[in-house]
Amino acid sequence: MSRPGSPDSADAEQARQYRAPAGLLEKLIAAVRPEFRADVFIPDPGDPVFGGGPCQAGGCGRPARARGLCHGHHRRWSNAGKPDIAGFIAMTEARLRGRSPLLPCRVAGCGYGRRGQGLCSRHERAWRAAGQPDLPAWLEALPAVHVPSPPASCQIGFCELWAQGEAGLCRSHGLRWRQLGRPGLAGFTRGYDSDWLPPHERIDLRGLAPSLRLEMQYVLQRRHDEGRIKTRPAVVRQVAAFLADSGARSLLDQPEQAWARRHAREYPKRGHNTARALLRFACRQIDQLAHGQGWDAEYPRDIWRLRNLGIDDGPTACLHFDRIPQPWLRDLAKRWTRWRLATSLSAETAARGVRVLARFGTFLASPAAGVTGISQLDRAVLERYLADLHAELAGTKIHRDHIGQLSAFLQAIRQHRWDDRLPGTAMFFPDDYPRPGQALPRALPEQVMAQLEDPASLGRWNNPAYQLITLILIRCGLRLGDARQLACDCIARDPGGAPYLRYWNHKMKREALVPIDEELEQLIGRQQQVVQQRWPAGTPVLFPQPTANPDGRTPVSDGTYRSALDGWLERCDIRDEHGRPAKITPHQWRHTLGTRLINRDVPQHVVQKILDHDSPLMTAHYARLSDATVRRHWEEARKVNARGETVTLASGGPLADAAWTGQQLSRATQALPNGYCGLPAVRSCPHANACLTCPMFLTTAQFLPQHHAHRQQVVQIISAAEARGQDRLAEMNRQVAGNLDRIISALEAGPGQEEAAGAR
Repeated sequence: MSRPGSPDSADAEQARQYRAPAGLLEKLIAAVRPEFRADVFIPDPGDPVFGGGPCQAGGCGRPARARGLCHGHHRRWSNAGKPDIAGFIAMTEARLRGRSPLLPCRVAGCGYGRRGQGLCSRHERAWRAAGQPDLPAWLEALPAVHVPSPPASCQIGFCELWAQGEAGLCRSHGLRWRQLGRPGLAGFTRGYDSDWLPPHERIDLRGLAPSLRLEMQYVLQRRHDEGRIKTRPAVVRQVAAFLADSGARSLLDQPEQAWARRHAREYPKRGHNTARALLRFACRQIDQLAHGQGWDAEYPRDIWRLRNLGIDDGPTACLHFDRIPQPWLRDLAKRWTRWRLATSLSAETAARGVRVLARFGTFLASPAAGVTGISQLDRAVLERYLADLHAELAGTKIHRDHIGQLSAFLQAIRQHRWDDRLPGTAMFFPDDYPRPGQALPRALPEQVMAQLEDPASLGRWNNPAYQLITLILIRCGLRLGDARQLACDCIARDPGGAPYLRYWNHKMKREALVPIDEELEQLIGRQQQVVQQRWPAGTPVLFPQPTANPDGRTPVSDGTYRSALDGWLERCDIRDEHGRPAKITPHQWRHTLGTRLINRDVPQHVVQKILDHDSPLMTAHYARLSDATVRRHWEEARKVNARGETVTLASGGPLADAAWTGQQLSRATQALPNGYCGLPAVRSCPHANACLTCPMFLTTAQFLPQHHAHRQQVVQIISAAEARGQDRLAEMNRQVAGNLDRIISALEAGPGQEEAAGAR
């Protein structure tokens, strides 16, 4: 007996809740087409899902599985030492063992099958009666054989020997027929006609219960109609054998998770994952046929299959409400999640919310909390939960997310009046959130980037498509998910003919454009040609998954590219600045591009547009000015003091480094709205008047607009002071105005006019 709360007990409860409803058999009978009703289903070799294209050995008829050959011919090619494949195909026999024609008697003109010494039974007896003379000489002395007109051929379709005996079969096939107990000739010959296909290329469903057999026929039909994933008959045979051994009468006898766990126990090897995926697909198809799809069918369940809700654009396939212990909390979680999905929230974010509520529910069910209803959720409970979160998640990225998701859940309950029993004190405040740490940009050092962008390193990619994805990530700054799912026609042009890469920004849910160079445009064009040759009917994506993708609609997966990237980095032996193997993630190239652009003096709003960010703060997180860039701008700028005199700082050596460090400290602690203070930070300012009369004041041409505005204000103050007879105030501001005139003249003057401007 299964324990309460165990996976087996949960499976049993779900099986009772979702057992096959009445009418499923009628639905199956109406849905399964005649071509899929066979107990032994033999796929066409050219079938895009179950076949593999016909074997290239002419006349073979079997599906190709490797190098354009069936398993039998591929094995023959391997045994021959793997010669040139084209020459092997041209010279090899189409028929394999069991299908090759039987040889006739060696006597000229005789069409009976051989028995001994290469002779038929009649000629072998004659040779022995003659004293077994030299066989070649004896064959030459034999008279011509009388050929029956017309000769009776064996009833086996591919056999060309003469029939002998009452069954109308040649000697060998007649012997086989007698060994089988003389079955009906029609069935015997039909079995030979279908025996040209080996067992692993046929799908035998005869071991299943009649209702389960009909379900599997429907599953095969659905897999064929979807046309998305190649499925070898051998995989289907394994699933059919597993179901037959289980004694089940329907796929709905157990929940999908129970079937998967049982299969994993019986077939634990990794190579059986494909069969387990087919088993999951079969369960979902039958469940969908039995219960329907959409919210009416999915909402009552504790595990939502997002595909049944029309959501199939991300890695999240299911939402697990079964992990929330309290029924009242589970019902509110379902209502909240349905509303969020209806507002176009991503499935991944909705799944995070469900996981947060599952953890919160576990806490509420603990003896420390002892909460049994929503009316007990007050501020004191939330404060204890905050302490529990801090003890487990402090310092992690998901700490703030747990508080934010739970806060949004409680706010939605109040906003939509889902349950008025929720206390008004059950809320979070800004101070409850842990302070986010300021993460540094993850841009790669230029030393590492030089190794990655080296043509020799790029040439070590063994797949041009993955090399192109890498170049797009480096030069365009796309996220990996956006690059993988680029449309095949992803090139756009402006009125001047300049190329742009057009892509869908999945995070922002909008289309975006980024300029590209001619080399990248040409590489994309080559990839489009490769895709067109592989899928002549066309494909919507630029980088289709190379395997199990008959129609080319499925883009290359995240894991496939990352695995290829790891292999490439290992082949290139990329090292960091410490000589250790560099650890690189695809997203670091996005940070690197942003930082590179900023340090090449590209304005931040342009970088924001290229990276398709919503706010400058996001761009600032990705890309920051390096210290070398800021220093270069400071050294190149012409600096003028309060008297309009040009100030020169050391440009090299230890003194220059010390001066730059001092400037950094002054800029950080004593920045002015119209310039910078050159006074060391450890000294206090002895000047009680404005900085424009201070000898430590420095400014550059970038502050000219402020200086002009300041001068206009000073002139107005002087005029007002003179009108009121305030001579002292007017005199102080005349000094400021004079300094402003000299500063403006010096900054506006050319390099050759500096001395003259300073003298005025």
